[in-house]
Amino acid sequence: MANVGGGFGFGTGVVGGVGVGVRPYAELTFDSEGDVDRVTQGTVSRMEATDLLVFAHGWNSDRSTATRLYDRFFAPFEGLVGSGVRLGYVGVVWPSMRFSDEPIPDFDTLAALAEPDLGGALDPLTRRALEEFWPERRAELDRVAELLAERADSAAAFIEFGALIRELAGVDAVPALVAPSVPAIFTDDVLEVCRALSVALARAGAPGTGAAGTGVPAAAGGPEGPGLTVGGGMRGLWGGAKELLRQAAYYKMKKRAGVVGERGLGPVLAQLAAARPALRFHLIGHSFGARVVSFSLRAVPDRARYVKSVTLLQGAFSHYAFADRLPHDKGTGGALRGLQRRVDGPVVACHSPHDSALKIFYPLASRMAGDSAGLLGFDERWGAIGHDGVQAVPGAPRLTLDTALREGVPTTGCVSVDAGSVVRRGGAPSGAHSDICHEELARLVVDAGRMGR
Repeated sequence: MANVGGGFGFGTGVVGGVGVGVRPYAELTFDSEGDVDRVTQGTVSRMEATDLLVFAHGWNSDRSTATRLYDRFFAPFEGLVGSGVRLGYVGVVWPSMRFSDEPIPDFDTLAALAEPDLGGALDPLTRRALEEFWPERRAELDRVAELLAERADSAAAFIEFGALIRELAGVDAVPALVAPSVPAIFTDDVLEVCRALSVALARAGAPGTGAAGTGVPAAAGGPEGPGLTVGGGMRGLWGGAKELLRQAAYYKMKKRAGVVGERGLGPVLAQLAAARPALRFHLIGHSFGARVVSFSLRAVPDRARYVKSVTLLQGAFSHYAFADRLPHDKGTGGALRGLQRRVDGPVVACHSPHDSALKIFYPLASRMAGDSAGLLGFDERWGAIGHDGVQAVPGAPRLTLDTALREGVPTTGCVSVDAGSVVRRGGAPSGAHSDICHEELARLVVDAGRMGR
């Protein structure tokens, strides 16, 4: 995937040398603490529009990838809205990253054609992205890269690798019974974790993740019991080790996305709305970007009506987030419980069964230690909203994409839309997670925001 450098022309439709075809287009840029670049905020505040489409990307390796995503996704909108709607297009840019062995359909043509090395050394693009994501951890990343390249048949190497991953994730090596906020994936025995992740890679159809060292038949998904197989050694578990590195990055991004949404995007939108009360906002988020826009609702004042719709594309956060009560803990609600009521319109959660990142890997990253089911004992507690939609919100309808486009979506509350008819392309290990640039999804946003002809 090509990286594009250079300056950023806000409001011009050209960012880092990459053209954005829609007008007016501008960006809102945030740092990891949620602080906004005031120049970008000023540019957005001067946009001449009745409705702002505010789109937050998910994991990306560089800014140009996010910009190309916005260019592609925004392209159909002008021809879909009514004559009284003047759109402004806003791309939210926040510090995340993407492993370059996760091809994005239509973006990474060469990468998609090549078979990714999911169990070997870090490729140069991913290595550079990791260094930008963890700029203060270059020494640890150097050693992580060496261990992945060496693929030693040694328990000591895996133990060292696990310690380095905990450093990167910023967690202590204590059992989750002591620190329950730390996922078991970072505290359990590293060999068992790497084996579990190797099984998950095989389930996702990742090439080269068969039985060598894992006991996992690639077609069947392999056994899920504890213990390592005999005869293959440990070298076959380094694919799982690389996935553990990926999960450490996602763990940090997940927390960062919430911070950027609640402390950054939410207050900025509130300020814009206070200055321009007639302006209507339509929030769109992909992957962890769905978490960004959803957590921005925490900053929406009670009885405010400026957020007119929220569309979540393959959202990488809990499907119970909006629930007042969790099915497995009636005394607790979701992290965003009731916040759909701060939207003067629907919260539309698009999901797809072809999204391996959310079907297989999200539960591994999210479940906590102390659960007797173990790492591979998937249950609905750990499901992602982009895998099976909104859960445990009474009265929230579930629609197919065809039905939603034909009959419309509700004018308020949560609704789940199965977008698997279009969100279906992509290679291992993430599947169709990033296959979101479709006119049908743009039409869904328009309908949710009541902007149509």
